[in-house]
Amino acid sequence: MQKKVYFYATCLGTAAMQKMVLNSIKLLRAADVEVVFKKDQTCCGQPSYNTGYFNDTKKIALYNAEVFQGDLPIVIPSGSCGGMMSHDYLELFKDDVNYEKIKQFSSRVIELSQYLDAIGFKPVDKGEKIKVTWHSNCHALRVQKSIESNKKLLTSLSNVEVVYLEHEEECCGFGGTFSVKEPEISNAMAKAKVEDIIKSGASAVISADGGCLLNIAGTLSKLGYKDVKAYHLYDFLSARINGEKL
Repeated sequence: MQKKVYFYATCLGTAAMQKMVLNSIKLLRAADVEVVFKKDQTCCGQPSYNTGYFNDTKKIALYNAEVFQGDLPIVIPSGSCGGMMSHDYLELFKDDVNYEKIKQFSSRVIELSQYLDAIGFKPVDKGEKIKVTWHSNCHALRVQKSIESNKKLLTSLSNVEVVYLEHEEECCGFGGTFSVKEPEISNAMAKAKVEDIIKSGASAVISADGGCLLNIAGTLSKLGYKDVKAYHLYDFLSARINGEKL
């Protein structure tokens, strides 16, 4: 696989998780990958798509196709955004004259762990022993199908014990606009997810989705579980291979 890529930071990455963006790029650099960062990149369009604004979403998709021209892989540290761009775009444009253009773009989209797995990246764990659990993001699980490669990276860390949640694949209640439209249901789902995390006995929960992590971390704090941390997979992985404390 080509070892020069475009890096797509995502909205949450640029707005709330800049450290995760930098750590993701550091991981690619550690794997001897040349990274091209387009400063005029924008949203994948998932919020407008999920709300039914399909024509507006098409404009965003076509903009992205113009920004990321060529044949380089487009690496994304989010299965949610990855699923939108690699799969949902195709559904959005299935009867559109721009379908082939979008198909070429979508075929190059790959989630970061999937890319690292494809090029044979093997992380060396330099961190202390720790027990963690894992949350599977819905869109990554069912659309981008990047959870297997996420877990492969996490479980390859020699000093990390991974214990799985009883209800690992159940939604945390974020769901983008769902958490705004249905706050009471969302809050109940987040509480159930946190109870599952606490029951696992892990000292940290890891996920590869920014929205889920913001929701879970906020609920952990609100319920008083301040000793249980929530880490993005790529922040966690970068710290482990560099022997750094989070």
